[in-house]
Formats: sequence, C-alpha cells, structure tokens
Amino acid sequence: MNPSRSEESGSSNEPAQTTPSQRDSTVDRRTFLAASGAVAGAAMVGFGESQGANAAESLLAIPEEFSLPKLPYAYDALDTVIDKETMNIHHTKHHQAYITKLNDAIKANPELAGKSLKELLVNIKTAPEKARTAIQNHGGGHHNHSLFWETMRAPKDNNAPAEKFAGHLNSTFGSFDKFKEAFKKNALDQFGSGWSWLVLNGNKLELMKTPNQDSPLMEGKTPLLGLDVWEHAYYLKYQNRRPDYVDAWWKVVNWDKVAEGMMA
Repeated sequence: MNPSRSEESGSSNEPAQTTPSQRDSTVDRRTFLAASGAVAGAAMVGFGESQGANAAESLLAIPEEFSLPKLPYAYDALDTVIDKETMNIHHTKHHQAYITKLNDAIKANPELAGKSLKELLVNIKTAPEKARTAIQNHGGGHHNHSLFWETMRAPKDNNAPAEKFAGHLNSTFGSFDKFKEAFKKNALDQFGSGWSWLVLNGNKLELMKTPNQDSPLMEGKTPLLGLDVWEHAYYLKYQNRRPDYVDAWWKVVNWDKVAEGMMA
C-alpha cells in the first residue's frame, strides 16, 4: 500500500474518488469545523443496510440501495468520550457520503446490483476494474463505519470483555493490557488516515491497520473491532491528541458486540 496523504493536506469533508494508489483524500479541518454548525439530525437506532438488522444479517443483506444505518444510541450517548457534534457530522455527513458514492458506482456498473456489501468487498479483485476504487473507498467506508457504530456503547469505567472473550485475548496477546497496547500502537503508527483493527483470520485473532477506508474483508479477514483514526473522528474534542482519543475510546467499546462478531 502506498502511504496516504495526511488530513492536514486539506480537501473536502466528503470522501474523494481516487485511484487505489491515492486512496481517499483527507478532510479539510476548516471545512469540517465550519460544517459542524450546520448539521442537524435526529438520533437513530439500528445497524446495516436494513433497519433492525444485526451485524451478521447486514453483511449478507442484499438491498435495492444501500442506506445510512441507524445508530444504536443517541448522538450524545458517548459525549464524555466522543462529543455529540462529532458524532452527528461523522454519521450524517461522512458516512452518508460513502453510501451515496457507493450507490452511484453500482448504478454505473449494473453487474454489481444485487450483491451484498460483504460480497462486494470480499470479491473486489473480480469486480469490474472501473468499479474497484469505488468499492474500496466507499464500500469500505460504509462497512467500516457501520461496524464502528455497532461496537460502541455508553461510556463505562474499567470497561473490559467478559471472561470467555477475555480468555481469547489473553491466550493470543498475553493479556488484555498487552492487547490494548498493541492495538494502540497500530492506531498511532497509522500515518495520516486509517483504522486500527482486531480481526479474525480463519480461527485466529490478529491485529492489523489499514489506510484510508480499506477493509480487512478485502484481505479475507473478518473485522471484529475497528478504531477510526481519521481526524474527523476526533478533532473537535482532541485536536491533534490522537493518543488521548485512543485511551478514552476504550471506555465505549461494546465488548458484547465484539464477541458476537467472533461467534457469527
């Protein structure tokens, strides 16, 4: 993968159509901050392409057109960790932009119609070449954000997984704390925009990071937990303090949902 351009370089607050080597262009901080005062929207509930679908169902769902998933909490539910304004803009502007452009790409490539989001990402190498960038950027963006919303919950001090899933983490990484340290390192080492991931590779837990909106599904791995380290995910509250954002984010991880993903 070629390194991505940092968000400091400036662009629009919607994901740009780029070549695979260029990836998604990054968001202009000033545009993002200006947009924050204009955004309005009601808090919504749910996940995936269809209302009320759980993570497994939404991956396999075949919608007529992809649509913005409803959140399983109010925009201010995570406020001590991620502020209401950021959640609102991130969901209704950034995520919606990926969905809009993915639908546009499918309309322009009718042979992709009737495929689930998982099918599009897993089989990206066999997709029409002219559609691959859109699937990578916008299909990846849609799936990554859908999982991101689903695997968060209201903040909780000393937040940790239940014994069974904690055992999987301990046996793979040595301890829960060592897992968190390694996950955080990936989040901080990701240059510019991207994600830090806990994934399932076959029946083995692994950590990885991806640039921009690349999905682990494109590499045959199942994402269980992902942290968005694009600046638009945290800048209003944390500015350039990505380490503080990562440390605070552990309070809102929905470990029950993460464990469900491993069993799906």
